[in-house]
Amino acid sequence: MRRVPITALALAIALALPAAAESPAPQSWKLPVFVKKLPNGLTVVVSPDHSTPTFGISTVYRIGFRLEPKGRTGFAHLFEHMMFQGTPNAPKGILGRVIQGGGGVLNGSTRYDHTNYIASAPVSALDAILWLEADRMKGLDFSEKNLKNQQDVVKEEIRGNVLNRPYGLFYWTDIVGKAFDKWENSHDGYGSFTDLDAANIADVKSFFETYYAPNNAVIGISGDVEPQEVFAKVEKYFGALPSRAQPKRPDVSEGANTAERWVNQTDALAQVPGLAVGFKLPGRTSQDYVPAAVLGELLAGGNASRLYQGLVKGSGTLSQIQGGLNWPLGDAWEIEGPTMMTFFGLYKPETDAKAVVTAMGDIISRIAKEGVPAEELARVKTNLESNLYADIEAPLSRANKLALTQLFTGDAAKLNDLPTQIRAVTSEDIRRVASTWLAPTNRTVIDRRPAKVATPQAAEGK
Repeated sequence: MRRVPITALALAIALALPAAAESPAPQSWKLPVFVKKLPNGLTVVVSPDHSTPTFGISTVYRIGFRLEPKGRTGFAHLFEHMMFQGTPNAPKGILGRVIQGGGGVLNGSTRYDHTNYIASAPVSALDAILWLEADRMKGLDFSEKNLKNQQDVVKEEIRGNVLNRPYGLFYWTDIVGKAFDKWENSHDGYGSFTDLDAANIADVKSFFETYYAPNNAVIGISGDVEPQEVFAKVEKYFGALPSRAQPKRPDVSEGANTAERWVNQTDALAQVPGLAVGFKLPGRTSQDYVPAAVLGELLAGGNASRLYQGLVKGSGTLSQIQGGLNWPLGDAWEIEGPTMMTFFGLYKPETDAKAVVTAMGDIISRIAKEGVPAEELARVKTNLESNLYADIEAPLSRANKLALTQLFTGDAAKLNDLPTQIRAVTSEDIRRVASTWLAPTNRTVIDRRPAKVATPQAAEGK
């Protein structure tokens, strides 16, 4: 989801933050959070915001790349598309016309630990949207035509984003496949064409019955609404849907690797070589997670970051650098299980990839040995906190963040704890995380160089 610009409120909060790590923490802006769990297991989170007569809604299901069945890679993503193909009561197109016809927006996305369906609209559309969401949670139009259509759509998305695109998202799909050992964490979330084509209507129905149950979902709503009224409406539209038994979730935990992993690739579409460097990180429950988010911002959070200043502006080794914790699949707060801190850069053809990795390692090693000066650490934490406030000020983003926090932690109000946790990160925390998780032994590297195209003269000489 695209990050909204920093608003005056977020900026005011940012300016109020301490100038040094040891300064006393200011008061936080606390989101109002109200939660209710229906008898069928569906959890509803509401955060009122009466600044505008609109609302955002995010319906989040605990099914993502990590939880899809083996032999059905990409099925969670495929099913995200299937959820927009209509139901027996609301044929394809009705959902979009109701929301967009009133000036609203809608979308969906699949990530490692969840799939979400989001919408924003005038508050007058709340009843209609709740009815539509309940209707597609009840059942879909399971037809061969819809399945074939969406199989083709997903395959075309893979062609456009991976196969026929320079670098082909190798800094996500390929690097996790090399870094992680467990299938749940390492397989390609887009899915193979073979697995996608093998899916049939029985698979679709089974997947729906398994994962699209009310007791496997959280609905977040934020905007010009009253909690008790929302709870009553959700009970009205969703209350009759039955809960269903859920499969045992796999153990997806993984520790740090013990030796560097390196892959060399070629790219027929790339003009200059690209380098992806990633490190395995533990999930949200680890004490190192929030410090890792701060460290990711410190290393690659914009032009003031250590990697940009050292390798782009400084030595000119790289022409660009991007990355961070859980990049490029959202921000650090949109994942539950283990993830990666990944950095992607383009380097000059005459430069040696190992030299680039060594230079990056030197920057990280210095942090691991020396920590971070108080003024720099305060600036980085301010940026990270400001980005969070800017995100959750928008009703749609707030609804999504609250729903995910409820899904992952069982307590949506813990979203309010994040600013304090960010401020509490110390230089010693950063040093510990850098030395533990960003060590060379836990490093995975993919060097992707342009494929050499034979010249006509060379071809004739063969």
